[in-house]
Amino acid sequence: MSVTTIDPSGGLTRDNLHFLLGAVCAGTGLDPAGAELIKFTNNAVFRLRAAPVVVRIAGSTAARERAGLVVRVARWLEGHDFPAVRLLPGFDQPILLHGQTITLWREVPDRARRPDGADLARLLRRLHRLPGPPAGLPPWRPMDEVRKRLSEPEELDPADHAFLTRECDEVEEQLAGLRFALPRGLIHGDAFLGNVIAGPCGPVLCDFDGTGIGPREWDLAPVAVGRLRLDYPADDHALMVEHYGVDVTAWEGFPVLRRLRELKLVTSVLPVLRSNPAVRGQWEHRMRTFRARDLTTRWQPYR
Repeated sequence: MSVTTIDPSGGLTRDNLHFLLGAVCAGTGLDPAGAELIKFTNNAVFRLRAAPVVVRIAGSTAARERAGLVVRVARWLEGHDFPAVRLLPGFDQPILLHGQTITLWREVPDRARRPDGADLARLLRRLHRLPGPPAGLPPWRPMDEVRKRLSEPEELDPADHAFLTRECDEVEEQLAGLRFALPRGLIHGDAFLGNVIAGPCGPVLCDFDGTGIGPREWDLAPVAVGRLRLDYPADDHALMVEHYGVDVTAWEGFPVLRRLRELKLVTSVLPVLRSNPAVRGQWEHRMRTFRARDLTTRWQPYR
């Protein structure tokens, strides 16, 4: 493939992803043969076959802009011996290559046991108690990421774009009126079970794109919304409540956080709607029910 530069505004096709994987492996001495694409939504994630390494390619402007933050948070957590994924040592990260942003991670082997709400609750309790978060963590501004996704959608109907823009305005106004009950501080920012890996030495946390300083209620909302909206096999929210000690759904501001979380779940794949056609059917289902204010129809995870 003769590509030398991949325009970040043009989206990432699977061909481009494999080109980038080969290029970063060539520059770092890794072997891309047999690598498996295990995720392709707002980021693309490859698991190498020849070494216990995960390659993460930012799939949107928002993800590219936050890659440096992700690296700083990961190193800070490692300094606290916090159970989280670790950067692959020996390289300056993030790696900027052909207009894209890439990070390299040590693979955490999955155990057969699925992580549950108790695992995530324990991780969050420990995270929320860590002293002295790294300097320069951004304040919680959840609409910034959503609006950036709306600025670079692939094949989004103008009417849907206008609706989602109005949603951003309305949710932002509602958020400004909330009175949070828990102390403000370090938050993970996207605390759902998909960001917990049941490693051989115990569960570890991953994906720090949304980490910053904000309301702790936001870290409790994803699992609660997942129980209400997504077709998950178990009641992880009940375990979260038991082991964290707070039921966010009992707080009067929860409906606003639910609306925000669902807006993020609808818009998360906008930058790859054309590049990754496998997500299109589920996105259309989510968009249709979200727009109809249907709060009962279940959603499936993006595959």
